[in-house]
Amino acid sequence: MAKQADSKKRRVRGSRTGRPIMTLLDLLGQRWSLRILWELRDATLTSRALRTACDEASPTVLQARLTELREAGFVELGDGGYGLTALGRELCETFMPLHRFAERWHSKSGV
Repeated sequence: MAKQADSKKRRVRGSRTGRPIMTLLDLLGQRWSLRILWELRDATLTSRALRTACDEASPTVLQARLTELREAGFVELGDGGYGLTALGRELCETFMPLHRFAERWHSKSGV
């Protein structure tokens, strides 16, 4: 019983596996997550501006991705709208090539 409680404490919120890197990959695997981070890299945007930037995303999907990114600590909601946290900025800098790959992949596969 104590062993089961310990394993629950070590699990990362939102992760299926309990491993932080897997949580990150699960999150970034969502269709609009990288695009949202990419759009926020230079400026804080309102919900409306994000919907315009991500013109193919439905408002429901966009809001779900924003919620996930906020819970993961990559995006924060301030007075001017949504912006990247320091962790979000670091992620954008680190995964910029991944974003380019993901955009090409989605355009070729029609996902």
